[in-house]
Amino acid sequence: MFKNDRYNDTILRELRLNGRISNTELAEKVGLSTSACLRRVQELENSGVISGYRAILNNELLGNSFIAYVNVGLKEHTMESQLAFEDAIKSATEIKECHNVTGSFEYLLRIETRDIQSFKALHTNTLGAIPQVRTIMTHVVMESPKDERQ
Repeated sequence: MFKNDRYNDTILRELRLNGRISNTELAEKVGLSTSACLRRVQELENSGVISGYRAILNNELLGNSFIAYVNVGLKEHTMESQLAFEDAIKSATEIKECHNVTGSFEYLLRIETRDIQSFKALHTNTLGAIPQVRTIMTHVVMESPKDERQ
């Protein structure tokens, strides 16, 4: 069971900032012994609060500098239609996130492509070709002054 206290809050904050921090350095920042800190991190991992660690990639250096958020509305509001849409986008590597949301659209997608032409191809050949899709509305990211995924 997850224990919500100031030590665990500090551990989680520090690991969000630097998932590769050594246990010794983390223990110093948290104010615990190294063994107590390690035990808490392991408890957070075992309880599922910490579900993994990952590298943060530089999209511009990877050649994916075009980012857009896309709202997708479906023709029918059925589970079958949703599952068919979700299945159709699974193989599109440019779609980095897919969220089923409330409101006037069923889905919010985060898409990363090389440029506007690559996005247009994905928009036309992938999203536009899915029979369940009724509407597509795109928001192009011009800048991200706050992005906690980075």
